[in-house]
Amino acid sequence: MAKGVARAWQRMLSGRRLDLLDPTPFDIEISDIAHGLAFVARWNGQTRGDWAYSVAEHSLLVEEIHHRTDPQADPLWRLAALLHDAPEYVIGDMISPVKAALGQEYGDMDARLSAAIHRRFGLPAQLPKAVKAAIKRADRISAWMEAIQIAGFSRAEADRLFPIPELDILDGLEIRLRPPAETRKAYMDRFQALIEEIDQAGK
Repeated sequence: MAKGVARAWQRMLSGRRLDLLDPTPFDIEISDIAHGLAFVARWNGQTRGDWAYSVAEHSLLVEEIHHRTDPQADPLWRLAALLHDAPEYVIGDMISPVKAALGQEYGDMDARLSAAIHRRFGLPAQLPKAVKAAIKRADRISAWMEAIQIAGFSRAEADRLFPIPELDILDGLEIRLRPPAETRKAYMDRFQALIEEIDQAGK
């Protein structure tokens, strides 16, 4: 590395070298994503329980809520829901006030990583607006659940900040707190199941 040039890449456990400023699909491995997200805490770690609530666990919940709200959704878009926070495996999870303070540069880095991840797994670099909106709705419903159940928010606070979900959507859903290795495996298993559904649908 030339003197005075800041390093913009990270070595992954798979052996890949991911350039954060210019990522390509060839730099992306699902095992790196699952591992990283399983060790990144949501809510800056300010959650109840003996285990951090990870971004991987959150992503599994969002995909489940997305499926419940649109049972007929193409499995490709359910995969997009599972991967909706995938860039955080390298840039971490930041609460909304911090993201707003960082501004456009953070958003641009997130967008570049998302595009590379999407292309790696057969998704369009930019999701259709309707799909993006559906995933965002599931994301906010999950945030409502998390806020009340594990992040210390009152019901009134959560109702102000996030949409109030339809109760039947939440029936049987629960917030899981478990060791990172278990969450990592669950994330990998769900990814593989969706890939198989996508392959079957394409035949």
